[in-house]
Amino acid sequence: MGDAFCSDCKKHTEVVFDHSAGDTVCSECGLVLESHSIDETSEWRTFANESGDNDPVRVGGPTNPLLTDGGLSTVIAKPNGASGEFLSSSLGRWQNRGSNPDRGLIMAFKTIATMSERLGLVATIKDRANEIYKKVEDQKSSRGRNQDALLAACLYIACRQEDKPRTVKEICSVANGATKKEIGRAKEYIVKHLGLEAGQSVEMGTIHAGDFMRRFCSNLGMSNHTVKAATEAVKTSEQFDIRRSPISIAAAVIYIITQLSDDKKLLRDISLATGVAEGTIRNSYKDLYPHVSKIIPAWYANKEDLKNLCSP
Repeated sequence: MGDAFCSDCKKHTEVVFDHSAGDTVCSECGLVLESHSIDETSEWRTFANESGDNDPVRVGGPTNPLLTDGGLSTVIAKPNGASGEFLSSSLGRWQNRGSNPDRGLIMAFKTIATMSERLGLVATIKDRANEIYKKVEDQKSSRGRNQDALLAACLYIACRQEDKPRTVKEICSVANGATKKEIGRAKEYIVKHLGLEAGQSVEMGTIHAGDFMRRFCSNLGMSNHTVKAATEAVKTSEQFDIRRSPISIAAAVIYIITQLSDDKKLLRDISLATGVAEGTIRNSYKDLYPHVSKIIPAWYANKEDLKNLCSP
């Protein structure tokens, strides 16, 4: 996509834009130069009339196939002078006061869009969450449930299906007060009911520890050297039967890697950055410890270095 100055390479290098994560990455060393970039797409260009009359453009927003009329409802308005501004007329206000059958969907989609923006998610994930919510809404069986939890669960499932998973804690942070427990229940409800409708299980996508590594390392401000080692280590760990969640393994690998570096991270800080409890990280470390000689890259730490790790 172009080039930019990389602080680790100390030169201008070619960069790659990860559209799913919103990250700008150095192609030579893998350093994240910019994270959570907004995915900007082309918009319609409009040209105002030089005479001062209203802008003659006749195109509105993009159609939305999930809405009854594609989202192309007519809004009645009256011009306000020659500045091109519009004020809703009384008739227009009456028209918009609850007559739109998709009003509930539109509000839900706006909430999903806000949550997506706060998490730095791209449009494909947001659109998938909208589709999931529309299917749930069509069943008319979700009434009485926590709406914020339901929308957050749709976004969680969408991230999984788009192979860019987020932790429940990350989703919870933008869920307007919905708790992890409520989001978890909503997720199970969606998976169950949509699965029954389709006659098959809802595909959730497989989570790997590596899916979270770059983001967690970025949260901790780790150097490119340690990020590279952690990424390799977590990938190698998949060869072993470590019966822990991918998120827990990622957190434990980060703990090991940082303990072998000059920039050691406290267990408390790793817990805050990953959302994994300190006790869970300790238990995962205990499971990984017997395999550290094979998991940790040899270029990062030798056998003597590994002996300095605390025995669990």
